[in-house]
Amino acid sequence: MKKNKHTLSYLLTPDYMFSTFDEVTPEFLENIGISALLIDIDNTLAPYEQDTPDERIVAWFDSLRAHGIKASLISNNHPPRVELFNQSLGLPAYPDSGKPKSRSLLAAMEEMGSTRETTAGLGDQLLTDALAVHRLDMISIIVPPIKDKTTPFFRFKRWLEKPYIRKYKKQHEEKL
Repeated sequence: MKKNKHTLSYLLTPDYMFSTFDEVTPEFLENIGISALLIDIDNTLAPYEQDTPDERIVAWFDSLRAHGIKASLISNNHPPRVELFNQSLGLPAYPDSGKPKSRSLLAAMEEMGSTRETTAGLGDQLLTDALAVHRLDMISIIVPPIKDKTTPFFRFKRWLEKPYIRKYKKQHEEKL
């Protein structure tokens, strides 16, 4: 049965949740038919203050490449941050992407030669990352934020996300 993609519940409830980005293995992606990944940087791969990828991040991207899984960085952060982080990775990268808008996601898929059916999004926020990919009827994979901001705006966003995280956990409690 196909989900109704017009409901807020569908748009904000992730398809998959993992504890960390590197639990999203190439084997898992292959098993769900994914050959391309649109990846957020901040609080998904690294905290805001980490300028460059560490060995763990590089190893994960090497593993994706070894399995033929393409990747693009899709960030709402500004070009200097994204370009510095991506310098050693050399991935297609889209700063100031305006998620949950879809223009950067579509551009990245075109650059990678992937389709909505074979591409998933990985991020830490339901209101930007999950919503962006679900608006395109794609698979969303969410991880908890590494080191969340504590501003009132971010606390409010996380509060809004809680019912959808609870819904996901309830739907998947036998697997957790």
